[in-house]
Amino acid sequence: MKDLNFPIRFKFNVTTLSNDFSAIDASGKMVAYVRQKMFKLKEDINIYDTENKSNLTHNIRADQWIDFSAAYSFKDAQGKEIGKIARQGWASIWKAHYELIDQHQKLQYHIREDSAWVKVLDSIFGQLPIIGGLTGYLFNPSYTVTDLNDQAICQLKKEPSFFGRKFTLSKLKPINKDDDERIILGFMMMVLLERRRG
Repeated sequence: MKDLNFPIRFKFNVTTLSNDFSAIDASGKMVAYVRQKMFKLKEDINIYDTENKSNLTHNIRADQWIDFSAAYSFKDAQGKEIGKIARQGWASIWKAHYELIDQHQKLQYHIREDSAWVKVLDSIFGQLPIIGGLTGYLFNPSYTVTDLNDQAICQLKKEPSFFGRKFTLSKLKPINKDDDERIILGFMMMVLLERRRG
């Protein structure tokens, strides 16, 4: 996942039992195919270069069973750790907050949900008959990556859709190319966790 052509679109598969999605760049090229292993006590996500799953490029795995404050390590195809994402447990109850950590175990970026009210309204209206089926079009959360100087770097937005299956990752300012990969891997893990939360 080098020289990424932003924006990157995540599109979830609703026709399979597994939690999987494709990442497509601005030119229409598939950047990655992400597949979450089912029925695992620890989160275990494999990332391939295409849907045929013949070439594994990365793996993301939780460091503990309970994911309330878990960290998820990114490894390349050779098993070398290239960074991790850590969910800030109590801080994420109201608004999702994650930290991106580099390969030297140093904090590099924050990912924060832009508005907690979107999630609250989605939860409330999702319980109502008829209207509940439209929440995927009405309430669309977004998440922003900021550096340690609180400068916005990238933003992930959920696109209006019936099943909440489409997301767009946009670059807001130039990024070091070595960080592109870590940021997109972080968002891949985060979007799986946040979709499950609702």
